[in-house]
Amino acid sequence: MTLFRLRRALALLLTAAALPFVVRAAAGEGLPTRGPIAPYLMPDRQAETALARSAAPPSIAAKAEVLVLTSHGFETAVKGTNGFVCLVERSWSAPFNDTEFWNPKERGPDCYNPPAVRTEIPQLLREAQWALAGLSRQQMADRTKAAFADRSFKPPEPSAFGFMLSKRGYLNHAHGPWYPHVMFFIPRGQVASWGPNVDNSPTQSVGRGPYLSTLVMVPVLTWSDGSPAPH
Repeated sequence: MTLFRLRRALALLLTAAALPFVVRAAAGEGLPTRGPIAPYLMPDRQAETALARSAAPPSIAAKAEVLVLTSHGFETAVKGTNGFVCLVERSWSAPFNDTEFWNPKERGPDCYNPPAVRTEIPQLLREAQWALAGLSRQQMADRTKAAFADRSFKPPEPSAFGFMLSKRGYLNHAHGPWYPHVMFFIPRGQVASWGPNVDNSPTQSVGRGPYLSTLVMVPVLTWSDGSPAPH
């Protein structure tokens, strides 16, 4: 498959995109409110560590910090040395109006570079704590707005990005792991300079509301283990 055809496939899929790490399936799996905590967790800590590391090339993931989700939030399972942080995102990383916001099946391996660790990881950690504590999505949205207002949440730093190269994630039942890609975190006012969502551009953007950073995604042709992505 040519890169152009991959771009076209990505563009078609992204017309339904909502989650940072998912292209929406035709039939949703989300719940109206958060269900029991257990289905959102992975009982095997080593399996979650391995899944998180599969987001990035092994040369990076092997030296990254790894976070795993517990009933109270994310905690460090492996300390890193290169400044990257890998984890498996859950469905509440979606925009607050997303129908899959409480989908307990979703698993999105992601590995953040040091600039993204400084701005995006604190948001992910807090969102997980709120979700697991039983807050509604409206309560989470209100707290997100307040966190940006008091600057405890900050806009993305230049060059902040995450690897999403895992073939083992579950982003939805229609598309499985979707396509491997690099995901840049961009302030809303700077998105146009990346040239996304236009004919023959390799970049596609997905907004996440008025406060969170916009995602600019660039597809790649291989998974983190070096094998070719399906065409």
